[in-house]
Amino acid sequence: MGDTKERTLTESRHSKSHQLDELSTMEIIRLMNEEDRTVPAAIEKKLPQIEAAIDIIVAALNQGGRLIYIGAGTSGRLGVLDASECPPTFGVPETLVQGIIAGGDHALRHAIENAEDDWDEGERAIQEAAGPKDVVVGIASSGRTPYVLGAVDAAKRLGAKTIGLTCNDNTPLSAAVDYPIEALVGPEVLTGSTRLKAGSAQKMVLNMLSTASMVKTGKVYKNLMVNVQATNEKLKQRSVSIIQELTGVSESEAREASSQAGGDARIAILMLMFRIEADKALTILKEENEHFSAAVKRLKNQ
Repeated sequence: MGDTKERTLTESRHSKSHQLDELSTMEIIRLMNEEDRTVPAAIEKKLPQIEAAIDIIVAALNQGGRLIYIGAGTSGRLGVLDASECPPTFGVPETLVQGIIAGGDHALRHAIENAEDDWDEGERAIQEAAGPKDVVVGIASSGRTPYVLGAVDAAKRLGAKTIGLTCNDNTPLSAAVDYPIEALVGPEVLTGSTRLKAGSAQKMVLNMLSTASMVKTGKVYKNLMVNVQATNEKLKQRSVSIIQELTGVSESEAREASSQAGGDARIAILMLMFRIEADKALTILKEENEHFSAAVKRLKNQ
């Protein structure tokens, strides 16, 4: 009976889209839009579970751990996407937030559907990537993907904390992890196509997990990306704008400070805020475990 319920949530036919192929273009997209509006409401119901997951991620990151997403197909791609955005957005090493997809990087562009059925490969992937200080997030719309279940099983044996992100309830994945998150978005307009509402829900939850964790570990100041890595012209200008916003200096002064700080907006901001040298700013940041707000508070109190 449990298996039937799991299938009906993400695999059953939607009552409003039985004649999907006969609808006009406007009727199709209006129906999709109506369904998409239900996704935030489904996530809202799970905010306490998401909060608990974020708190355990923050605790792990503060103790030298890492955040590792693992999934297959769309779920895996979304994990890789979220992980790949963390270094440029928050200035963290590529190893801090990692995304693993069944079938490897080739699967990002090509469907390797049978890869999701390989429990042993999921185990091996986590055994190679994770350690006891880490948090492993298994992502699977169905909550039953063998690759992800194998990964979570290996993570638990390593001593890592585990989070499960699924779009069904009472699933094997939820039962296996320490912190289950079940975003119950219901049937898809296109039956079983979980790249739609389920994919949107997963992306929104992953946004919360990574963004809130980075905020809580000091990679953000106020609502500004002070850790942004100025790797292209747009990001260089953003970095200069952030320096100006927080210090009130001119654009030329902000660019000069950024140059002296080696392009690190945090160092430039501390230099200008407290009239200190780059070396001192860097030392204090390191002593505060790269937590920018903590560095500001310390300097204010000196």
